[in-house]
This record gives sequence, C-alpha cells and structure tokens, in this order.
Amino acid sequence: MQLFHYHLVTSKVREVEARYLGKLGFSLVARHGRIEDEATAFESGHGWEELDRIGFKLRLSELERGAVNVVVQPGQWELPRLDHLGFALDEDDFVATLARAQLRELRVQEHGGRRTFVTTNAGYRLELHPPREWLDDFLAGGTDLKLAELQLRADDPELKAAALGELLEAPYTKDTVAIGETVVRFLPDGPQGRPQLHAELFV
Repeated sequence: MQLFHYHLVTSKVREVEARYLGKLGFSLVARHGRIEDEATAFESGHGWEELDRIGFKLRLSELERGAVNVVVQPGQWELPRLDHLGFALDEDDFVATLARAQLRELRVQEHGGRRTFVTTNAGYRLELHPPREWLDDFLAGGTDLKLAELQLRADDPELKAAALGELLEAPYTKDTVAIGETVVRFLPDGPQGRPQLHAELFV
C-alpha cells in the first residue's frame, strides 16, 4: 500500500503551484479547465499570461515528481485544504478496504472504472487504486522522490487518524497513521472539516 497522491483546494492556486514547480522541483503534468464551454488542458510551455489572454478558466492543476502526484484546485481557502488522499493498493487490500467501507456504511463512488472514492466521515475522502500498469510505472519513479511524511492540521486529530487507520487497516496512534513508508500526521488547532496542509517531507 502506498500513498502517492493528494488533492488540495486553495484560493491561491498559482502561488501553491509555483511552490511545487519552483522550490520542490515538480513538473507540470497539465492545467485542466475550460475556454467558454469547451473542456481543455494545457501542458507545460503555456504560461498564465497566455492562458488568461485566451480566457482559460482553471479547474485543476496537476503536478508530479518521482512517485508523488499533487493536484491543486481553486477553492475558498487561502491555506490549502485536503480534499482527498490517493492510495495504490494490491488487489486483496483494495477489496478488503471497500468491504470495510461498506460495513461502516461509508459512501463509495466509482468514477468510470478508473478511480474509486470512499468518504471517511472525517472531513476528507480516499481515492483507491487497485493494481494498474500505468500506476506501477508511475510508482517506479520513487527512486527520484517519495513522500515520507504528510502533516495536516485538523480540529480533531484523533478522529482524523482513526478514520484513516481503521479504514485502511494501517497502524495508527492518536495522531499518526503509517501507510507503507509514509506517515500521515494530524496536528491540532486546525480547521473544522477538511484538514489543512501544514508540511511535507520528501525523500
């Protein structure tokens, strides 16, 4: 099981995107959005000035480096909040996690057979992936960069950690969850609802 993706929501999309591209050495996969009523996407090589000029309205920006994929979406919060965490699971863990979600009567959404989302009732969702060839290829990039720790501020760290640990059946304490080689740490004094991004440790 590996945490390889997280999806953030912020009103400062361009600044957050610039941090990943500039300070952290991520690459831009694409900016997805619309021009009038037509869905479109632009890969790197198209600056914001050009996109503004042609009337591009951003839906989300996708960035990656090594075995880490980050999506940034426009929203109401200046400091980025977490919408969901994305996990690669083997087939047995995938089936077992969905079974635990159903036992807890948590909402499960299938997106075209490509992605499965599970609510946690703790302010964020999980995106679950069974084995896929494209995902194996992506995770092989872990020699360049992996996520060692993700720190999130929350109103109730114990609830947030327990929700994640129990659903994934991963080792957890009152404020941390160990998923493979990555630790998700929930810090106190955060907002209600979606946890707020505090820090990342990459290796």
